[in-house]
Amino acid sequence: MPENISPTERTRVVREAHRGAYDRQTIDKILDEGYECHVGFAVDGQPYVIPTLFARVGDAIYFHGSAASRMLRGAAAGVPVCVTVTLTDGLVLARSVFNHSMNYRSVVALGAATLVDSPAEKLEALHAFTEKILPGRWEDARQPNEKELKATSILKLPLTEVSAKIRSGPVQDDEEDYALQVWAGIVPLHLQAEAPIRDERCDPGIPTPGYAAKYSR
Repeated sequence: MPENISPTERTRVVREAHRGAYDRQTIDKILDEGYECHVGFAVDGQPYVIPTLFARVGDAIYFHGSAASRMLRGAAAGVPVCVTVTLTDGLVLARSVFNHSMNYRSVVALGAATLVDSPAEKLEALHAFTEKILPGRWEDARQPNEKELKATSILKLPLTEVSAKIRSGPVQDDEEDYALQVWAGIVPLHLQAEAPIRDERCDPGIPTPGYAAKYSR
């Protein structure tokens, strides 16, 4: 894959164009940090946006759900999709309410998702879902059986029409507002894991695995 992805008319960032990013390193980093994506699609003229887990493997993303899902049936039939991932990094508190904002990183990917039929590729995607969230968990837990694999549909979307948009940095007020006696600044936001809670039916003799006890992002 090229280091940069040429934006199309659909993926080029128009508003605040300077926030657009089209290099694979930036796009991949956002996708790899995100837990869930939102998949937008339309069925019979009705738009839907559905949240679901996803994982990036190479130059494609995989997302999954029940084999009976309207989203997955539609996407597998060739319905165009829009997949978005957003990370919120902070609240931007300006002196003016109008200039309040958020620091964020986001990715939008467009295209036609295809249904994954290969059992090996399906397992690879499920492995990617699991290891993305908790590295080391795949080998510890029971892996999917044939019935579970049949009940799960996985779709693949190549990262060929994709762009990122990022807002970072300090408050940006109108020049005349800097004289106002109003507190301004950034409230950083991040995900923080708490101590694991043992399932009540889990054998007390089983130690809490390190990837759960010391989990961090």
